[in-house]
Amino acid sequence: MFRLMNRFSLLPIVLLLLVAACSDDRSDDEHGFIDGQIRYPVAEKSDHTDDYHGTVVADPYRWLEEDNEQTRDWIAAQQSLTDAWLASIPAQKDLTDELTRLWDYAKFSSPIERNGRFFYFHNEGLQNQSQLYRLERLDAEPELLLDPNQFSEDGTRALSGISLSRHGRYLAYGIAESGSDWQTWRIRNTATGDDLPDVIERIKFNEPAWTRDHRGFFYARYEPPAEGRDLSDANLNQKLYYHRLGSSQDQDQLIYERPDHPDWGFQPRVSDSGRYLIISATKGTDERNRLFYRDLARADGEVVPLLEDYEAAWEFLGNRGKVFYFRTDYRAPLGRIVAVNLERTHRRHWQEIIPEGEHTLAGAILTREHLVANYLENALSRLSVHDMTGEKLADIELPGTGNVSDLEASRSGDLLFYTYQSYLQPPTIYRYDLADLTGMIFRQPDSGIDTGEFVSEQVFFESQDGTRVPLLLSYRKGMEKNGDNPTLLYGYGGFNIAILPRYSPLVIQWMRLGGIYAVANLRGGSEYGEAWHQAGMLDKKQNVFDDFIGAAEWLISENYTRPEKLAIYGRSNGGLLVGAAMTQRPDLFAAALPAVGVMDMLRFQRFTIGHAWVPEYGSSEDPDQFKNLYAYSPYHNLEPGTEYPATMVMTADHDDRVVPAHSFKFAARLQEVQAGEQPALIRIESKAGHGAGKPVSKKIGDDRDMLAFLIRSLDMEGG
Repeated sequence: MFRLMNRFSLLPIVLLLLVAACSDDRSDDEHGFIDGQIRYPVAEKSDHTDDYHGTVVADPYRWLEEDNEQTRDWIAAQQSLTDAWLASIPAQKDLTDELTRLWDYAKFSSPIERNGRFFYFHNEGLQNQSQLYRLERLDAEPELLLDPNQFSEDGTRALSGISLSRHGRYLAYGIAESGSDWQTWRIRNTATGDDLPDVIERIKFNEPAWTRDHRGFFYARYEPPAEGRDLSDANLNQKLYYHRLGSSQDQDQLIYERPDHPDWGFQPRVSDSGRYLIISATKGTDERNRLFYRDLARADGEVVPLLEDYEAAWEFLGNRGKVFYFRTDYRAPLGRIVAVNLERTHRRHWQEIIPEGEHTLAGAILTREHLVANYLENALSRLSVHDMTGEKLADIELPGTGNVSDLEASRSGDLLFYTYQSYLQPPTIYRYDLADLTGMIFRQPDSGIDTGEFVSEQVFFESQDGTRVPLLLSYRKGMEKNGDNPTLLYGYGGFNIAILPRYSPLVIQWMRLGGIYAVANLRGGSEYGEAWHQAGMLDKKQNVFDDFIGAAEWLISENYTRPEKLAIYGRSNGGLLVGAAMTQRPDLFAAALPAVGVMDMLRFQRFTIGHAWVPEYGSSEDPDQFKNLYAYSPYHNLEPGTEYPATMVMTADHDDRVVPAHSFKFAARLQEVQAGEQPALIRIESKAGHGAGKPVSKKIGDDRDMLAFLIRSLDMEGG
């Protein structure tokens, strides 16, 4: 039985949210949040249907996929309503102040070495975008090389990526507008700080690979989208080009294309020796890829297939002459490192360097004389150093239950830099000497918070089918397991992506408010290798939702919380997760935050890069896959007469990864069918995208609104 209650009973003034029916005869000026009452904007229902293999499916809000005046009016009315509702929460002002203080600490990246010089990012604390600095030596005074805060006054033009030439003479840098995936790349002389006239456009999911002579680089681009459809047209037929400095983009040389496979994408890499171009060909988001190479020492060099069977994932780590080193899951679901000689490429000649172990090999780098392996042990990072034969030389000691990222090795020495962080420790840069196998902290930010007052511990629970799943809990010391703790459960579960600990002002403030932050490492990710990934994709996607629901049930059964105090949150594929969980078990949660989620599982492949997700989800164009997708598609499984949790759908107007129409249609349908008194809101960020490059000021606003929503929805003090 679905619960029916008033969660606002502790407010000084009882707010009864009366949901007005969305009928076409209601005038537009009746919507809004007035005197505690919610009246949703009119969302016209059409009689549009589609026939999927004999099943007729209604899509009454198809019109919200179109960018026109009707949709824009609906967006404006929805945002006005959400702004008013959030503004009525007394905690808003204090949250802004607290979060601003929590965000105000220095942030660094691991240094990148080029020819004895070092390049790194630094943010003083509240700068919208981090700045790029150059060091002549590690102990020298830093010189500002690039300040993305100068791109725009509001910080919505962001640095989307960088690529330094072999000796650091040139910096290629990408700029993204308002969070869009589209990028424009420029070239900067690192000695003078001046930009060259070169401009490279129509770039997505790619960064330049410089030739050793600094004269140019390889990159992949798309053709221009149809006029007016920059943020929605499907991205197909990516092509690989060579750009020579000083020339215009229309003069760039086409290197490789595959018109017979319009869904392929290309990632170029030039070997450290400069002799070889390595091309990784991917099909959508499938980790499996094909590898080709070209001998750049030959003027007539052709693109040659190297690993073309498309049966495993291959990551090029580097080479020693004609011997190429790869991290792969070929016949090793947890990963291993192999060497392939270009003169004897058949698999019987491959040399195994580091065999598959008991933990997931999440990454590796090849240094001048070593291999450094980054493992995941129960979704927590472990580092080890090996010689070139694969023999382990040392384990690198890490401080606790955290995550290692941003590994950078000196090309001319034996220095290794890496970033370590956890839910309790801000990103800290470590320096490790591979020659004598010793390490030290290189840069440690001061967050101004005594994180010793918090605990972060890992537990395990059993999912519906008995699968053991990790759950990381972070909370204030001394918390009582009394079933009354506000709890925010986060998950993702897809695309072979591991969800690892990361420091977040949002999480710190949530714990300070007395909340538990719970992160479930669901199937579909890479925490336990490719088998774990495959157990949560295609026709096994329901396992992901079962794992998430299982985590919620465990938190309740173990007396950490109860349904009235439990909220769920996820982004992108995690937004789909939240949408599926709240439609399958609306009785289990008090609040839901589905952010930039894939909500219409029957049409996602029709927009921007959505076709790339077909290997993960399947496609409604396939009869069997349609049945699976239709069974859990959040938009299609919202049922009239159901009391759904308090929900704030979150999206952004420039999201061209998961187009905002997913969230628009889901929110409109939720407002139509919501039977309970709980709000069904949508927060639509302007001049923002899927998340990358978002300025700090907008991040603070996101965190504030999410916490305010949770405070009221979970009946916490200050709501």
